[in-house]
Amino acid sequence: MSGAPAFGDAALRAIALVRNELKNGICPMNAVALGPFVFSVHQAAALAGVFVFIAVTAVLAWRVDPVIGKWSSWALIAALLAARAGHVALHWDSFAAEPWRVFAFWQGGFQPIAGLVGALLVSIFFIRSVKAGVAAAAAIGLSVLVAVAVTQLTRATLGQAAPTFALEQMQGPPLAISAMAGKPVVVNLWASWCPPCRREMPLLAKVAASRDDVVFLFVNQGEGTQAIRSYLASQHLELGHVLLDQSMQVPRHYRTVGLPTTLFLRADGTLADIHVGEVSPESLDAEISKLIGPT
Repeated sequence: MSGAPAFGDAALRAIALVRNELKNGICPMNAVALGPFVFSVHQAAALAGVFVFIAVTAVLAWRVDPVIGKWSSWALIAALLAARAGHVALHWDSFAAEPWRVFAFWQGGFQPIAGLVGALLVSIFFIRSVKAGVAAAAAIGLSVLVAVAVTQLTRATLGQAAPTFALEQMQGPPLAISAMAGKPVVVNLWASWCPPCRREMPLLAKVAASRDDVVFLFVNQGEGTQAIRSYLASQHLELGHVLLDQSMQVPRHYRTVGLPTTLFLRADGTLADIHVGEVSPESLDAEISKLIGPT
């Protein structure tokens, strides 16, 4: 069993590396890239939890009680549907205008407590013995523990200061993100060739135009002025601050991967949160509310 100690040593070295980077103020990851797919930290944590749940229940079905196998499939489906339904119910005002977004799972939006309730309701129909109940509880507990551990591992990566280098601006002189300190700032990293960037841009443009308590910066990645102007004109979009980041300095500063990425900066310029992927109206509103604070 020489493989187990080797795996344990590798895991300890990885944890030590992450701790060392956090101690030095370096962000180890704000997203996880698997081939062409990019997942936010929360999405990666959820996927890790689901993977552990499936693996553990497969072993328990073999070693403890076969009913665990049937229960796990239905419990997972019920948890996902209930979690989504809970999120939709909490933000119905946002979904009422666009009901189709109920099925826009890629935007995120799951209510964990509602998901747990869904899994427990399914358990009533499948779990008939104490032994199976203990096994089911252990599977849920371990998967939640893994998901929380992955999330906590990256929680301390926030707080970086805004970059001080100046970027060319479509209209106006070169501008540094750090120069906007004094108000909360929403920084959207985007490109016109990126489908989710194009889908979320009308929402971001609308919110940016309707608020004067938050500054929006639209930092284009790698494209020229003509391509950006052509895209904005074709979509009838008017954006206040469009910055050109042709060498992609901002993603390197924050060590982000994938587009679109939206950065939420506090009034002092420090990073409060990161949203990877297409942002939903309710997520955008929640993040801005956290930046502004109670009114």
